[in-house]
Amino acid sequence: MKEKPKGTPTVSHVLHDGTIIELVLRQGRTELCLFKDGSFKYVANMEHGGAHFVPVSANNNLVKHGAVLLPSGPADFRSHDDLLQDLRSYIHRYVALSSEFLEVACAYVLLTWVYDAFNEICYLRFAGDFGSGKSRALAVIGSVCNKPFFASAASTISPVFYTLDIFRGTLILDEADFRFSDLQSDIVKIMNNGSTKGFPVLRQTQTETREFDPRAFHVYGPKIVGMRKTFDDVALESRFLTEDMNARNIRPDIPYNLPDVQRDEALLLRNKLLMYRFKTLSGTAIQADQVDRSRSGRFNQTLVPLLSVAPNEEIRATIRIFAELCEERSRSFRALSIEAEVVSTICELFAAEEDDIAVGLIASTLKARILGEFDRPVTPRYVGQILRRDLGLYTFKKHGTFVLPRMEQEKVERLAKRYGL
Repeated sequence: MKEKPKGTPTVSHVLHDGTIIELVLRQGRTELCLFKDGSFKYVANMEHGGAHFVPVSANNNLVKHGAVLLPSGPADFRSHDDLLQDLRSYIHRYVALSSEFLEVACAYVLLTWVYDAFNEICYLRFAGDFGSGKSRALAVIGSVCNKPFFASAASTISPVFYTLDIFRGTLILDEADFRFSDLQSDIVKIMNNGSTKGFPVLRQTQTETREFDPRAFHVYGPKIVGMRKTFDDVALESRFLTEDMNARNIRPDIPYNLPDVQRDEALLLRNKLLMYRFKTLSGTAIQADQVDRSRSGRFNQTLVPLLSVAPNEEIRATIRIFAELCEERSRSFRALSIEAEVVSTICELFAAEEDDIAVGLIASTLKARILGEFDRPVTPRYVGQILRRDLGLYTFKKHGTFVLPRMEQEKVERLAKRYGL
């Protein structure tokens, strides 16, 4: 008798006929929950179109030790408004957040359960010193996200890649200010590639015979991080909606230690949110009327999916206000950078000069302006690197001297707007 194939370990899958498959953990066992045409059932495995699906084992270390949290089965809820109110009450009970960010966080939790319906996604961040409540916020909010995976700066990077690739859930990353540059570089790759669908990270792995085997790791998906500082990458910074935890006062009604009942509350909400996924995934899509043509492309690209899952205009308005404040704060930080000073100097020189501008003149003018504010000496070579590498401006040699051509003025004006100058 021919042995039946073991099958493909499955966490989440949508079949061509609309059936949604989700991994659940019930009474210590993992099963597949199938949803179609308004009803669901549990199965130990299933076959469809020549494929054999089996659940990821409950003995998987990540599942066994609670590093990845699963629902136990779909639980019904009365309405989307009631579900949001349940989320608000749960988060407010254990975490001190601004009223605006509380709405953002609730909408983001919904987004994590249907994020695969979109091609781009933004990230949440809690910023603050130790004792400000970052870890508490990550634990409480992360526990109700879609297949949350909890990691920290103590983690090595390989399990992060493998877990994201297998479970395709929500990365909850605490103390993301990695001390070692190679770890921080890998995290930046995950963050940069993970906000847009279809951009896996390529890593070199080895087979059992020790042959090198390049592999693409899926890293797209929602991410919530806790940090003390910010990332150096300006483009990456623009993908975050950030709550400053230092500005929050710890309310006296918030328990210092999470009670055991919090885990039960989180499980019940995950079950309701699983039903939310079942009921809404097929109808979830970008709402074109949420695009704001007066804002930047990045602003719309990352924010519109979040606005598309918000159930009413009042919540959308709150999300927009918070996002605009984040963008303004980011622009203010950029305005203090050396790149912003270079752009400002070029604008002044373009206004004063009619010809192309020598890179040496930009360097000398900049050096006089900043008067040693930055650690690195301002030389023509350094300024040339900033122009070409960081600002994407074109320079060429003219009569033995590198110059910035007048034809780059329009690009400089766009950069000035981006840096808030």
